[in-house]
Amino acid sequence: MENQKEHFRHILLFYFRKGKNASQAHKKLCAIYGDEAFKERQCQNWFAKFRSGGFSLKDEKRSGRPVEVDDDLIKAIIDSDRHSTTREIAEKLHVSHTCIENHLKQLGYVQKLDTWVPHELKETHLTQRINICDLLKKRNENDPFLKRLITGDEKWVVYNNIKRKRSWSRPGEPAQTTSKAGIHQKKVLLSVWWDYKGIVYFELLPPNRTINSVVYIEQLTKLNNAVEEKRAELTNRKGVVFHHDNARPHTSLVTRQKLLELGWDVLPHPPYSPDLAPSDYFLFRSLQNSLNGKNFNNDDDVKSYLIQFFANKNQKFYERGIMMLPERWQKVIDHNGQYITV
Repeated sequence: MENQKEHFRHILLFYFRKGKNASQAHKKLCAIYGDEAFKERQCQNWFAKFRSGGFSLKDEKRSGRPVEVDDDLIKAIIDSDRHSTTREIAEKLHVSHTCIENHLKQLGYVQKLDTWVPHELKETHLTQRINICDLLKKRNENDPFLKRLITGDEKWVVYNNIKRKRSWSRPGEPAQTTSKAGIHQKKVLLSVWWDYKGIVYFELLPPNRTINSVVYIEQLTKLNNAVEEKRAELTNRKGVVFHHDNARPHTSLVTRQKLLELGWDVLPHPPYSPDLAPSDYFLFRSLQNSLNGKNFNNDDDVKSYLIQFFANKNQKFYERGIMMLPERWQKVIDHNGQYITV
């Protein structure tokens, strides 16, 4: 049985290298092996692992307990979306969310600002954080650029935002609890770009679309149109200083070519550093607080709410989020590259 599974994995890797997708590979398997073939979800999981650069076809054996889930598959899911919840990962891999929580703990992942990052940063990551923060701090001192900065990121907005609050109870009494959102919670992906004056452009991704290089390039084109319309002074003078994180669509070759074509000055961003991304440490925290307890029926409701939320924030709000960067760069340098807790 194990030999057959490994045989299936070899076939999947063959089709992956031929440029097929998981669904196409699954159909090929079913045509030959019928009911014995991998389920489509298993094919998708292996393709996710291949895309992340993991080509080992063996299950990793762990002493003391049976193999429940491949750690490489968990890492692949996190690499594709660092905002994934444990329940979403569990659903994709058909295991309990407790199992995923345990694996993430063993893998050394924790959530910082709603993003999965390693609990203990490696020496190379600490060094990168220090070097990039020092570089940006000195550059801004010599040639201030924060008023030319446009930063952006993505965030999931769920339809039903359950209000969670702590409760006090007497000894022996059970604590009051609030129900958690279901695994199949409806949600929509927000992409937003902003500067010290306010929102430059935002959009909600249509259902069944994910952020890939093609979609991201389309968004950059729309963002550039918005910059020309709303921030003409940037295009007429020194130009846009652009900031985004290291998510895969942001760093692909075609994306880099698009940014070169736009002529934007792209800032370096150290890996695993949501605490240095203004959207993560500032804008999204404020937005999530405001969403607490809010319910929406559809994407139009979400969009209307976001328009109102962004409009209700004055320029001082957005300016504060951007102008905090030098202080945060200095904190990272002072703390030898470690995460900033606030």
